[in-house]
Amino acid sequence: MIRLSIPLRQILSRLTLPFMLMLSLGFVLIGRADQNFTDHLRSGLDDILAPAYMLVSRPIVAAENGTGALARLLSLDSENAALRRENARLRQWQEVAMALEAQNKALKSALNYTPPAAPRFTTGEVVADLGGVYARSVLVLVSPAAAHGLTGAIAMDGRGVAGRVVAAGGRSARVLLITDLNSRVPVALGASGAPALMAGTNGPDPALLYWRPGHPPVEGEMVLTSAAGGAFPPGLPVGVVHYNAQHDPVVLPLADLDSLRVLRLFSYPDEQPALTPISHSRPAHAHHARSR
Repeated sequence: MIRLSIPLRQILSRLTLPFMLMLSLGFVLIGRADQNFTDHLRSGLDDILAPAYMLVSRPIVAAENGTGALARLLSLDSENAALRRENARLRQWQEVAMALEAQNKALKSALNYTPPAAPRFTTGEVVADLGGVYARSVLVLVSPAAAHGLTGAIAMDGRGVAGRVVAAGGRSARVLLITDLNSRVPVALGASGAPALMAGTNGPDPALLYWRPGHPPVEGEMVLTSAAGGAFPPGLPVGVVHYNAQHDPVVLPLADLDSLRVLRLFSYPDEQPALTPISHSRPAHAHHARSR
């Protein structure tokens, strides 16, 4: 390594800026005088630096396109983090489900609960999204042995109620979805079981109508089917309450109605017990005691 004296280094440091300015000015004058020289110089620099650009850009392109060891490691790390979060949520819901199951067993034993008759059901594959009379309906293929008596059956996917069978043939059943304009489903809201009517709008979210005056639906509370009218059994999950941009209550369906593949068609007995709402009224003796 060449060691320079302090005066020489000071001189070089002072001359660096003027030298660079003169060099830049020279390049500018050359470029003004001969445009071809500038183009040839730029092309030569591009040819020289192109391999270096390629070497530098390959890892970046591989990371952007999801290829390469680094991208795979980052992808695996993010997937593992998502799986850990999902596992934690599932454990929480498992604890809640176990607690509710124990509470349910205790209540049944205390009330000498007699469970209703199990519904008959069959599973069918969704093969078509039909139009025609109904804007929102699907055709479900079923076995000939199970096709008899399916009219009126409740169609559910793995999450919640999807609709109701309005016509059945020898090998197929037509399901009117809960989002169709002709769909009307009596429902019960939340733990109180307040009655309301869910009406399809041909849009993604059915509307909530005829709820109790002065007691509007609460955002996020559960919507279950009601036995009012005898068309649906009580207690089947339908969706959750949500207020849209117009501040009107609608139902966000639990069923994935946009990508139905398989549906279960449940035929329930004609006589179904109704859900008993939780009363929020004050006891009569408390009212009399206050009036004294």
